[in-house]
Amino acid sequence: MTQAHRDIRRKLAVLRHAEATGNVSDLPVLRHLSGDLLPVAARLSSQGRTGSDQPQTGCRPGTRPKKIFPPIEEKILRLRQRYHFGPERISWYLKRYHGFEITSQSVYRVLKRHGLNRLPHHQRRRSIPSFRRYEIRVPGHHVQVDVKFLSFVAADGRKVRRFQYTAIDDATRVRALKIFPATRNRPPSSS
Repeated sequence: MTQAHRDIRRKLAVLRHAEATGNVSDLPVLRHLSGDLLPVAARLSSQGRTGSDQPQTGCRPGTRPKKIFPPIEEKILRLRQRYHFGPERISWYLKRYHGFEITSQSVYRVLKRHGLNRLPHHQRRRSIPSFRRYEIRVPGHHVQVDVKFLSFVAADGRKVRRFQYTAIDDATRVRALKIFPATRNRPPSSS
């Protein structure tokens, strides 16, 4: 016998006692029961009902899934029919482009309710790509160097060219840059 069946038997004993005597306050079992059973016992005994021998199924009061509004449900169905998105991708799409947060389980329930929970046989399964950022753990180990050509107009109207050298450390993302007047005036290389 499971714990649920034991609880049901105990509650039925309380309800039968309430029905027979009209008083449940003298029952020693009451200290093990929750306080909300007393009004239920009184109401059921006044109506002549004693409950069921089987556990109740379905949603408990106050725990129903959130209602999905018809416009959102239509978007879910359209994304499934037109683009063959799965529940996770539909959930991600609605959050990103429409600002509506819905779990992939809720999307799946909507699809299942409308008979669209299975993709066509010719449709291959796609996954949401996961991106990992490139990073180095040791500072100074890897440095990216870039040169940018800058063109200015001097006060006398002639074009002046400068070179911007930028170095970025991959580990710390620290950036250092310096502008040089021309390529031949660069500092001498150390080679």
